[in-house]
Amino acid sequence: MRNAECGMRSDVVAVVPAAGSGARMGARRPKQFLRVGGVPLLVQTLRVLGRAPMVGGIVVAAPPDEVEWTRALLRRHRVPRVLAVVAGGRERQESVWLGLQALPPWAAFVVVHDAVRPCITPELVRAVIAEARSNGAAICGLPVRETVKRVAGEQVEATLDREGLWLIQTPQAFRRALLWEAHEKARRDGFRGTDDAMLVERMGASVKVIPGLPDNLKITTLEDLARARRCVSRKVRLGRGPAGRAGAG
Repeated sequence: MRNAECGMRSDVVAVVPAAGSGARMGARRPKQFLRVGGVPLLVQTLRVLGRAPMVGGIVVAAPPDEVEWTRALLRRHRVPRVLAVVAGGRERQESVWLGLQALPPWAAFVVVHDAVRPCITPELVRAVIAEARSNGAAICGLPVRETVKRVAGEQVEATLDREGLWLIQTPQAFRRALLWEAHEKARRDGFRGTDDAMLVERMGASVKVIPGLPDNLKITTLEDLARARRCVSRKVRLGRGPAGRAGAG
């Protein structure tokens, strides 16, 4: 794949952990295979990543017992730039690590993005990658604007100072060697982080934060799914998002 902006092959690969069971959703199928915008959620998310000119390829970590099914699904929907579909792990962190094993030699930067965040834009992906090129690691998110309290049971324990607090999203982008080292260290230490940036942070590396998108929700409930469907439908009406085969690129 050649980068449309600079005439050279991109050195960025996206790793998409998509092996979760989605038990909290209560659906019969894992949530990444539920339909949004007329296609499975995973397909919708990958199509947006595939439209980002700076992404040279995509590695998907699928449920271990559905790897071949996922490969067939992505071929059927003509999802662009998929380099590999591998078996994911029981936890997200393990899935990302397994995805890293499938990176091609030419990948110098890695974008990690949740399969169940379909409402990103190519522009956000571009911005996160640009910051990672400058800083080595970059994430996106939104500043906390509401009052935050620590609660035990039904009792308030404390009101926290929200100054400097952000709600962090994906995509997150890293220099490949940095993310690899962070995962290796976490595995040696038996450490489990809530996102990939946390693994990088604990090595003392700098992580740049840029503004994310209000619509960039991670789908965990049926209410989230309904909101994502409205978001994708709105973007399709405005001509800003993929829909059906027309968005396969």
